[in-house]
Amino acid sequence: MLFKTHISKNQIGLVFRRGDLARVLDPGNHTVLQRPFGRDELEVVDVLVTRFEHPLLDVLIEDAAILEQLEVVELLDHQRALVWKDGRLFEIVGPGRHAFWKRPYTLAVEVLDVSGAGALEHPRLDAILRHPTAPFFVHAVRVDANERVVFRRDGAQIGVRGPGLHAFWKSSAELKWTAIDLREQSLDVAGQEIMTKDRVTLRVNLLVTYRVVDVQSAVDVAADAGQALYRAAQLVLREAVGARELDDLLVDRNAVGSELEVELADRAAQLGLELTGLGVRDVILPGEMKTILNQVIEATKRAEANLIRRREETAAARSQANTAKLFESTPALRRMKELEALQEILKGTRATFVLGQDDVLGQLGRLIGAPPDEGDDP
Repeated sequence: MLFKTHISKNQIGLVFRRGDLARVLDPGNHTVLQRPFGRDELEVVDVLVTRFEHPLLDVLIEDAAILEQLEVVELLDHQRALVWKDGRLFEIVGPGRHAFWKRPYTLAVEVLDVSGAGALEHPRLDAILRHPTAPFFVHAVRVDANERVVFRRDGAQIGVRGPGLHAFWKSSAELKWTAIDLREQSLDVAGQEIMTKDRVTLRVNLLVTYRVVDVQSAVDVAADAGQALYRAAQLVLREAVGARELDDLLVDRNAVGSELEVELADRAAQLGLELTGLGVRDVILPGEMKTILNQVIEATKRAEANLIRRREETAAARSQANTAKLFESTPALRRMKELEALQEILKGTRATFVLGQDDVLGQLGRLIGAPPDEGDDP
């Protein structure tokens, strides 16, 4: 028996006889023979479904008529493929055998080697990473302008990357990365209780600012370079404060900061860091010591004030004695001083003076009741 069938332009027909491929039907009208002891089986395949998946794929691609219409991709364990359909990324595929229909679109396949560092560098990296299946195949890391990132695969360093978008193929190897911030950072070494040389317990706060200058050392020398610097700052602070008496520490905190900066600079360089600033921010005394110190300061200031007052009184007395001697030796100067005093007394009053032909100083003296000098007319 025969039966007729139609294969559309977007289809092909696969005729199976007793489970084996017997014919491949191209688009058009066809007649299929139906045998008395078992009919032929027709399977219609839609080529608009770009990926061709079939349980007999390995056998079907041996047929030249089918193989001519398929793009078959064979990938090893260290290979991945990008399948582009009409210029757009259609699929990312891993190891194995994959088949894609060549029509009715333009198909392109890129086979990439993921061995070695496994870095994915591609002019259309953004398009690849936007694909829904990209997270299953690729690690994507975006590095900011103020960062550097150190990448390691199975513990071995594979590179230091700067700003930008970086991608690595996923594999059985473990990929790790460490981001290093190149901006200035600060450590607040706070609440350090330390005993001075004269056995006074203080609480000291230290501020340290630094930045990373050697990315390689910053990740190789210590697990956390910032924490390593923090611990080193604690130790040098205890040594510096413990070697000084309280008065010395309070008088010159800047000297302590300078000493700490010198001692800490070498350790910072080993960690790939550079100190940009260091200073003792606070020195906090215990309550009873603060009271005693305030009393000492108060007594000292009071003594200084008394001393200054006595000096001023002595200077004033000495000035008055000198003035008196000067008036005694210079009568005219004394008269001028008297006139200044008289001017000050009469300021704001209305007074009338009648002066004769005698000595003006004598007449003014008589007006205010001063005794006449020798030689003046009575």
